[in-house]
Amino acid sequence: MIKEIAPADLRGHGLRLRTWQPDDVGPLLRGVRDPEYRRWNTHHAPILDEAAAAALLRDRADGWQRGDAASYCVTDETTGAVLGHVGLTAVLPALRTARVGYWILPEARGRGVAGHALELVSRWAFDDIGLHRIELGHAVGHEASCRIALRHAYVYEGTLRGAMPEAWGSGTFQDMHLHARLATDCA
Repeated sequence: MIKEIAPADLRGHGLRLRTWQPDDVGPLLRGVRDPEYRRWNTHHAPILDEAAAAALLRDRADGWQRGDAASYCVTDETTGAVLGHVGLTAVLPALRTARVGYWILPEARGRGVAGHALELVSRWAFDDIGLHRIELGHAVGHEASCRIALRHAYVYEGTLRGAMPEAWGSGTFQDMHLHARLATDCA
C-alpha cells in the first residue's frame, strides 16, 4: 500500500510545484488553449472558457481529496509565475501505480521545465508516497515528450494502438507510446 496522497510543497531546479488555486484559472485556460497543447492532448470535455477552466481546477482539487490524483501547478520559484502543470492520475494504491502527465506554457518551453517538474513529482511519488511504478503516455510523433521521458528514466515499453483520442469529439484515435519508470530505476 501507499501513504496518503497529500499536497507537498516541492522545490528544485528553480521551480516550485504547488497545488492549483482558483485564481490560476487564467494561466490554466491559456495553457489548454495553446495550439501545441491541443495538438497532443485531449480532455474528456472541451475547456473553452473560464467556467470550464474553473471546473477543471475544482476537479483537480477533488482528486487530492479522493486520493486518486495529485495535480501540481508548476511555477517559477523566484517570481511565482505559472509555467505549466505536472500531475499524477489513475493512482491505484493496491498496485502502487499511477500515470503522470505534464504540459508547459509556450514561454517556458525549451528550458528544461517539463523534465525538472517530471523529476520532482516522480521523486516525491516514489520516496514520499511509496509508488512502485509510474506510467507516462504520449501521442506517437510527440518527439519532445519522448525525449523528456527517456531523459528522466521513463523506459519506452511499446506502442498502444488507438489508445488516445485524436481530438475531443472527433471519434478518432491515435497511437500512444507507453513509457514507465520504477522506483528502483535511476534517473
